[in-house]
Amino acid sequence: MGEQPLTVRSATEPVVEIRRSARRRRTVSAYRDGDRIIVLVPARLSKAREATLVAEMVDKVQARDRRLRPSDTQLAARAADLSARYLGGLARPASVRWVSNQRSRWGSCTPLDGTIRLSDRLQGMPEWVVDYVLLHELAHLLQPGHGKSFWSLLSGYPHLDRARGFLEGVAHADGSASEPDVDETDEAEDDTGVG
Repeated sequence: MGEQPLTVRSATEPVVEIRRSARRRRTVSAYRDGDRIIVLVPARLSKAREATLVAEMVDKVQARDRRLRPSDTQLAARAADLSARYLGGLARPASVRWVSNQRSRWGSCTPLDGTIRLSDRLQGMPEWVVDYVLLHELAHLLQPGHGKSFWSLLSGYPHLDRARGFLEGVAHADGSASEPDVDETDEAEDDTGVG
């Protein structure tokens, strides 16, 4: 007997699909699939126990979502923390937000007005990767180009090389790899692939 899905809908809660499986004996697991949360439960689980476990699993998935997909407000707070830790608090963006129109760039910064935009493709990636992109764009508020002085601003970030490699691998895998950055110290806007 295969998994039998049951979809639960509520006006304020996420769409939750419960899949019972005769092969599943003890474990309950959950994951996000687009706008749905899929919860896998043993077929023999009582309805009362199922309700309790499904609620717990949905809470766990939502907590993970909040951690891996922070809001614009959380992103701005993260930017302030990164600026304080790695840039002496000197980078003070006017705004930091997620955008959905950057398909070949991880982030962009307009130093003239202090705006930073991160591609929503970063949502769900490890925090140290998102922090690197955010720190990269913060550094552009202090140094617009990609010269030695720019990279020296980032040198204190412990995951610099690892994050750059991670993003290069993702870009290669999805075919969105962009041309290498060009050192232009007088540019008014940095719209790079981060790197």
